[in-house]
Amino acid sequence: MRFGIMAMQMDALIPPGLSPDKVMAHLAGFDHAELVRGLASAGFSHIELGGDLVLFFPQTFSPQAIERLAALKQEQRLTYTVHLPLWSVEPSTLLTPVRQGSVRAVIECIQATLPLRPEVYVLHATGALAAEFYRMRLPDTARALILRQFQNRARESLQAILAETGISNRQLAIETIEFPFDLTMELAEELDLSICLDTGHVLSGFSGPVELDDVLERCLPRLAQVHLHDSPRLAPGQPVVYGKDHQPLGAGDLDVGRFLDRLAAANFSGPLIFELRVEQALASLDVIRSIRPGFLI
Repeated sequence: MRFGIMAMQMDALIPPGLSPDKVMAHLAGFDHAELVRGLASAGFSHIELGGDLVLFFPQTFSPQAIERLAALKQEQRLTYTVHLPLWSVEPSTLLTPVRQGSVRAVIECIQATLPLRPEVYVLHATGALAAEFYRMRLPDTARALILRQFQNRARESLQAILAETGISNRQLAIETIEFPFDLTMELAEELDLSICLDTGHVLSGFSGPVELDDVLERCLPRLAQVHLHDSPRLAPGQPVVYGKDHQPLGAGDLDVGRFLDRLAAANFSGPLIFELRVEQALASLDVIRSIRPGFLI
């Protein structure tokens, strides 16, 4: 199996302890390729590039940065995926100007990174606003109606992204996030998209009262990649608690061996991305090594 790591390493992006003037100098001198080189030196040959880096580092996907990332990919024999922007992005909002701007931000990220030939682009098809209505105390009928409106706008955004970028439908993977799993899958099936299964999100209850095993079975025909992290399983009837996910393997309720065994039985060949800090990802690899050493190449 191929285990990778996200490039959104906050300690590396803004090292702690810097004075304000040194922080500004660090931001100005940020080198995306050197960040990726550091992750490769830690033992990861698959890197998920973060579209949200442009919020703080406008040079993240400049032509020069892309050239360096492409050269590094060849030099280190890396593979890439790209997590498209999600901070400030609302591709499902009913407010048309905001939705159009969100689509433009996603399109520009895809177009900038096309030379890197990413295996897949990961997108949150709905944003924080949809999540807010999802958890709002509303009558069931009203909530269902509102969430369908968000789903409809997400569909429009997805169609616009595919049409303008020219990427294949299966190269776009929508993630299991804080939105009903059934509505997410409907979008994937209707538009023939791929899926990025986020284990911690599902265990935490973000995608509704669904079991991870059931979610995996439904996702498998479209599964392009996995975001792999642990979380306590949300008990029936309990409210969602934020901040419990994105834990190293072994710190929550993920049955790691069972999960990996099912992927292996399905001949899953996509990357499994640790959405963790480097030290947490390495500790998670130790967990896998102790229970399923054959899955580490």
